[in-house]
Amino acid sequence: MREPQEPPSQTSGTFAAAPMPPRRPHPGDGSVGMPARRPGPPPPGARRRPPPDPPTEVIHYEDELPLEDDELYEDDYDEYEDEFYDDEDEAELEEEARAEPEYIEGDSPPPRRGRRKKKLIGRLALVAIVLLLAGGVWYGVTTIFGYDDFEGAGEGDVLVQVSGGDSTNAIAGKLETAGVVASAKAFAKASEDVPAVTKVQPGYYLLKQKMSGAAAAEQIVKPGSRVGQLQIRAGTPFDDITQPDGKVTEGVFTLMSKASCADINGKSTCVPVDELRKTVESVDLTSIGVPEWAATTASKAERKNSRLEGLIMPGVYDVKPGWTATELLTDVVKISALQLQTAGITDKTGIDGKTPYQTLVIASIIEREAVKIDFGKISRVIYNRLTKNMKLEVDSTINYVLDKPTLLTKPEDRAKAGPYNTYANTGLPPTPIGAPSKEAIQAALQPATGEWLFFVKCEKSGQSCFAVTNAEHNKNRDDAQARGVY
Repeated sequence: MREPQEPPSQTSGTFAAAPMPPRRPHPGDGSVGMPARRPGPPPPGARRRPPPDPPTEVIHYEDELPLEDDELYEDDYDEYEDEFYDDEDEAELEEEARAEPEYIEGDSPPPRRGRRKKKLIGRLALVAIVLLLAGGVWYGVTTIFGYDDFEGAGEGDVLVQVSGGDSTNAIAGKLETAGVVASAKAFAKASEDVPAVTKVQPGYYLLKQKMSGAAAAEQIVKPGSRVGQLQIRAGTPFDDITQPDGKVTEGVFTLMSKASCADINGKSTCVPVDELRKTVESVDLTSIGVPEWAATTASKAERKNSRLEGLIMPGVYDVKPGWTATELLTDVVKISALQLQTAGITDKTGIDGKTPYQTLVIASIIEREAVKIDFGKISRVIYNRLTKNMKLEVDSTINYVLDKPTLLTKPEDRAKAGPYNTYANTGLPPTPIGAPSKEAIQAALQPATGEWLFFVKCEKSGQSCFAVTNAEHNKNRDDAQARGVY
């Protein structure tokens, strides 16, 4: 126990001011000697400031003694009552904090109108985002599943080239570029119902612009839609041939002229035969793609319109309607030059001392004289006779210059002088006499082994019988005639 303190001295006046009792520690305020009470959960917002404590008037009695220090701590901190920290008050404060704006009294409350404006802007932004997303979805759907398409059969002519290896989608892209269809998808989709589209061959096709996908798919598979198709068969010469029965076998000149023809928007694109012939007679052969090993000799041909004979290989060519004669010839000759090289003829080709061009002449004779099964033997007969300096005596060279050739040449025709008369001249004719096939060229480069010097057609299939002596040859000929082969 502490010693009792002296009571304070009195001052003048009725009452003396008593000293302020020590403040009772508030739970949780960190006062000395009091354990801090664990705070409850913070309220949602700031509380109103409590009103300041009103001053307390303390009346001091003379007989009242001051409290001991220990008496300051007699109350249990869990049992005190405080008008500003009551559980009910705290609940009310929390409820008010939830219901009222979170601001401290004395501050300016937030403007409600601004809140409404922000909410409106937020809602408008949300609507805009939804619209953008919806538009994106629609664009995606139409891009993936939709496509543009024209209606009807179209208007105005247009040429479209299909290249080797083009797929249906590749063709569709070309048609869109040319304005035939509104979109590649329109054609590709319609082609699913037209299986023949997958069999469309390389070449030029005459179609209309602004066609529906279905109309374009149906039109491109029609035979008449393909134009510019040039087909040259093995053995075909440049000039037409009139057969004994009166039928005309069209030559390369005529075939080229017809292939160049198309009616595009009311205008014909045909290149006349005469224009083609004049071009062949006058053009610089190397300028249109004739190989050097052939150009020099071919340019010296007496028959000027035969300068390209044998230099155009059999096959199918795509001629673009609208080309000039020079453009048409250049395209076909350049393609043929590559095919000749593939077949085995180069600037170093030749056997038995023959030049590449002479090898081409021999191949053209083989083509006109025999069927494929006999190519090697016919080749051997030609080389054997040339080696012995014998006249070839083949009817195909006689018929080459005749307007109306025959299977068996007439004595008067064989008697006519001329560079292509192998009955009158030794050696080879000056130029090839037709378009040799790859097989004929290979036979000219690799003849069969044998000593034959004669041959004659002895079977209706076209096969020949071969002989070493003239007596054997005459026997084969008489037998074939007796059997009605010719």
